[in-house]
Amino acid sequence: MTLADRFARYATELKYESLPQEAVHEAKRRIIDSIACAFGAWRSETAHQVRAVATQVSSAYGATVIGTAHKASPDWAAFANGLLIRYLDYNDTYLSKEPAHPSDNLAAVLAVAEAEGSSGKETLLATVLAYEIQCRLCDSASLRARGWDHVNYGLFSASAAASRLMGLDATATRHAMSIAGVSGLAMRQTRVGEISAWKGCAFANASRHAVFASWLAKHGLTGPSEIFEGKMGFMKQVSGEFTVGPLGGEEERGFMINQTYIKYYPVEYHAQSAVWAALAVREQLGGDISQIERIEIDTFEACYSIIGSEPEKWRPQSRETADHSLPYIVGATLMDGKVDLDTFEEARYTDPTLLEFVSKITVRHDTAMDPRYPEGIPNRITVYLKDGRTLTEENTFPRGHAKNPMTDEEVEAKFYVLTEWALPRARQDTVLQFVWNLDQHPNIAPLMEMLRIES
Repeated sequence: MTLADRFARYATELKYESLPQEAVHEAKRRIIDSIACAFGAWRSETAHQVRAVATQVSSAYGATVIGTAHKASPDWAAFANGLLIRYLDYNDTYLSKEPAHPSDNLAAVLAVAEAEGSSGKETLLATVLAYEIQCRLCDSASLRARGWDHVNYGLFSASAAASRLMGLDATATRHAMSIAGVSGLAMRQTRVGEISAWKGCAFANASRHAVFASWLAKHGLTGPSEIFEGKMGFMKQVSGEFTVGPLGGEEERGFMINQTYIKYYPVEYHAQSAVWAALAVREQLGGDISQIERIEIDTFEACYSIIGSEPEKWRPQSRETADHSLPYIVGATLMDGKVDLDTFEEARYTDPTLLEFVSKITVRHDTAMDPRYPEGIPNRITVYLKDGRTLTEENTFPRGHAKNPMTDEEVEAKFYVLTEWALPRARQDTVLQFVWNLDQHPNIAPLMEMLRIES
């Protein structure tokens, strides 16, 4: 049995009744969190640009572009909504050989569930399924190390979830995964140097490919054989050889959705612990950063190479670069005593006073920290003061990490803050009640209607 055959059989045979309540509850939390992130991004220029294209496409087999009454084709709805979920870099994360943001799959899940008239239980099952396949692939091989983007694993997870919602059998599901995989591969250049607006679109595009591939397979189109193991397949060309162990529900294994992390702050996940360490240092200083002579950040390889090594990170020219800059994030946290969406407004990340302060920061790769990753994300901040003293703070398991999870109340608080500009309080409450009880609803269409923004 090929790996695609195995995934396809798993996708068609997994039963809602076999899901533990912990996994179902976590899926509901991720839907709430993703909706919150989508509204936080809704007014951005990139969102306007993407929405302008997606709303030119209409379909009787349609799905709602979040915040509007427009029903695009489900592949274009997945693209537009995927950008919204991802844009702020505020949606959830999984860290392994390949870091990823598995809630990116929800754009495809929600689009196809609406188009197909799926129930809440079917939507939750597809969510857990997508997390399971993507995270197990992330455990298996690093794509970053070979110059490919992590979103490539989403081609398989999102197409498996879309196929399940479309009612495809195992053979058609395998074809969908093969079509998505062979046609949608993304390069790591998306996240190198000065980062562009495409960063937020990268997984959205994988979702678009996945939904389109599943849609074609639903109507009988076939895909290449042996997409993973073949002579010119994924393992030979992209990832290297790997194996995937037992999936959730096999041999009493837990489901991966419970091992992923909701973000407390809107920054690249490896910097979450650095924010907490910086806040602790600032508290020691009583908020008086004028005492600081210089700052050193010691971190692990993934954090250093992704957000702490390139010169662009010290003078970001885009929001995307700023929220992927360890020195900028730490500098802004020390100066402002907080990190929120305003931290990544252009006026802030181009502020000469702040950038001069950021120039005092040095980032070092501490190889002794590498074995502690990905179980934790250790960041140590040492501040050298003008009077000769030094202050040091370290954090490994920031709030939101699987070992330090956010409470339901904290997830709701994030939702309220990010949606308050668009939804009246009564509607916010109604949306939360609907999602917390999603398994009791025969159709998810009412949820998308609740998210409509009144002009």
